Amino acid sequence: MPDHPERPRPDVSAGPGYEPADRPRRRPVEAVLFDFHGTLAQVEDPVRWVTQGAEACGVALDRGRATVLADRLLTAGRAGGPLPTRVPPQLAEVWADRDLYPQAHRAAYTGLAATVDSGVDGLADALYQRLLGPDGWLPYADTAATLRALHAAGVPVAVVSNIGFDIRPHFAAWGLADLIGAWALSYEVGRCKPDPTIFLRACGMLRVDPERTLMVGDTPADAGAVRAGCAALVLPAADPGRANGLAAVLDLATGEPDR
Repeated sequence: MPDHPERPRPDVSAGPGYEPADRPRRRPVEAVLFDFHGTLAQVEDPVRWVTQGAEACGVALDRGRATVLADRLLTAGRAGGPLPTRVPPQLAEVWADRDLYPQAHRAAYTGLAATVDSGVDGLADALYQRLLGPDGWLPYADTAATLRALHAAGVPVAVVSNIGFDIRPHFAAWGLADLIGAWALSYEVGRCKPDPTIFLRACGMLRVDPERTLMVGDTPADAGAVRAGCAALVLPAADPGRANGLAAVLDLATGEPDR
């Protein structure tokens, strides 16, 4: 006699649709919430960011100088990442509020950029302007196809983002705005991820039950949607313009893998 209970064997007479009672069932997904940065799109290459920003100020930078400046500006802290290695005391308040108020977002990131002596007058503001337009971002390779497939399948979509400015014009420029049913942006909602309130607000906008909603992001803050009752999928990091695993959402939301 075995010294531990044996697992019950499947009843094959139950037919091909039989599933053991202890097998977890996948929750039905009726709506999908997407993070923006790092999930649907990524900021432009740092050297291009600096080169284009300087050009807007009337200065042409060679690649070597632009590369050095980009490295220093990334260390100082760039909107879209990486986070600053140190926030100067005079910027601490606007940094804390950056995703709640547009003016704080601008002050925080232009202030960080201004800590770098670039030798280019107006560069901090020009770099921030790159962030506000679609040219400063690059959708991932599978973003458009995933959003269009969900739309065709009748699965409503919302964008849930910790951000201090309006990203609707970006989606309009990419021809994707009509695929988004709702926008839960932290500076408009007054809450930041992982606060469950922002996820619940997005579900309310879509008129869907959180228990039947999937949140897709790339950070632990996105996984905070679980506290609101949603399922969560955290994607791996991917280089700008490349596929980043969004196609997996189609299998979860529609039952049909992207082919």
